[in-house]
Amino acid sequence: MEQLTSKRKLTIMISIMAAMLFAAINQTITSTAMPRIISILDGMDYYTWTINIYMLTSTIATVLVGKLSDMFGRKPFLLAGILLFMVGAFLTGTSTDVFQFITYRGIQGVGAGIIQSTSFTAVGDLFPPRERGKWMGLLTAVFGFSSVIGPTLGGYLVDHLDWHWLFWIFLPLGVFAFALILALFPKSARKESISIDYVGSLFLTTTIVPLLLAFSWAGTEYPWGSWQIIGLLIGSVLSLAIFLFVEMRAANPILPLDLFRNGVVTVSNIIGFLMNFGMMGALIYLSFFVQGVLGISATYAGYVTMPMSIVMVISSAITGQLISRKGKYKRYAMIGVPIMVAGMGIMVVMNDVPTAVLSMIVFGFGLGLGMPVFSIATQNAVSHKQLGVVTASMQLFRNLGGTIGIAVMGTVMSNNLTRHLKEALQAKAANFAQLDPAVAKQMAAFANPRALMNKPLLDETRAGLPATIQPVFDDLITNIRHALGQTLSTVFLTGALVLSVAFLLVFFLKELPLRTSNQGAQVTEDSSENSSEESLPSSAVME
Repeated sequence: MEQLTSKRKLTIMISIMAAMLFAAINQTITSTAMPRIISILDGMDYYTWTINIYMLTSTIATVLVGKLSDMFGRKPFLLAGILLFMVGAFLTGTSTDVFQFITYRGIQGVGAGIIQSTSFTAVGDLFPPRERGKWMGLLTAVFGFSSVIGPTLGGYLVDHLDWHWLFWIFLPLGVFAFALILALFPKSARKESISIDYVGSLFLTTTIVPLLLAFSWAGTEYPWGSWQIIGLLIGSVLSLAIFLFVEMRAANPILPLDLFRNGVVTVSNIIGFLMNFGMMGALIYLSFFVQGVLGISATYAGYVTMPMSIVMVISSAITGQLISRKGKYKRYAMIGVPIMVAGMGIMVVMNDVPTAVLSMIVFGFGLGLGMPVFSIATQNAVSHKQLGVVTASMQLFRNLGGTIGIAVMGTVMSNNLTRHLKEALQAKAANFAQLDPAVAKQMAAFANPRALMNKPLLDETRAGLPATIQPVFDDLITNIRHALGQTLSTVFLTGALVLSVAFLLVFFLKELPLRTSNQGAQVTEDSSENSSEESLPSSAVME
């Protein structure tokens, strides 16, 4: 597909970005509205499943489609992904109970996973590694753009329209992307019959599903040491052992193990895992700080985190352009990852809104510099026939890192919060002893950090107390906010340490010359010392 005209490539990329935006914004637009939707459907007991089912199906679809798209081409999977996502979105909007909602969200997840996997891979079909940087940067920017407008738009729509429209309003964008890809995306050459690794696919699925469920439920639904979590982890390990056994003997493995003999792929995947571990695990608790510690309402809390997404959009797009122009990528990871660490370090000491915004700006800048690098590095390190599977492996490690990071950070928060709250309440024990037991019980309910995030309830409770008790209540809330702030500092510090490990691994990432054609032989790690002049695009390649 490198031989297509620049105009046709641009049109195809617009359709791919439209598909990515369609999937991404449908995910972010529901983030603020989901609690209200599930409450309307009377399904709060199943709230976690509305999130977990999407995560599970999208992760499985991402990794399985990677290999299949290498075998049968990207076009049928791109079309299938968009179609499944549109069907899932439409059906989700028709849900009349939480069980239908969960089922249809699962269908959406499958479509989203397929779109995510094939979109990044399709860039590799259209452009050689030397030219991919600018497009990878733009695809990353699409995610950032959806995180900027999605939550705010979702909150507005759910306040002014029926909730069903959150899932229907962007369906025309999906139709537009589907039509463009159907008309313009080239068909792959028909290949001879190839065996599909059904057994490997089965055991890869039974490895990932219990692993993700274990880390999603640990510390929330069940204790870490419960038989449910231990059982899921044991099941995942056993499935992994069988999967490895099967893959070593499969004629056409769904996830070739020889990929991980490639140092660039292995190091990039581990860094991706650690970056998402530290990033998602810490950022998920930023709302606790903004609303729980600073006392900012949910309406305005989004404006504190928005600068991160805006800066990431800009920096990732610029980084992609620079990578394509200079032919070098490692330097941007060497700069970007420590900036992310610095941003997380500011989160450790932040105590007001300006500092929180500064931390978001710094972190978003580093994220935009670093994230596109590893996609380009992994794709450039393998032959074109493995493009889909290597992209899928990278996204799998990132998804696993994010899920496990959220669980581990949650445990760090829970353990430290218990200690800090105990100290805060003990300091005010004398004041509590003088209160009416009913009033004391009402005030003690705010020792839960989630209660601190409900500002209207806080104001209502304070207003209902006698004037002589209000100073005691204010003092208690101040102490609990301080305890939560200390706890979150530990969470952010843990994230910074994990990102520091990722930075150290960047030194072990070998920079291979970016190929100027998809038709050439695989670049080996031994060629990493070649000069930058060797990777300059020839005039024949430039259109």
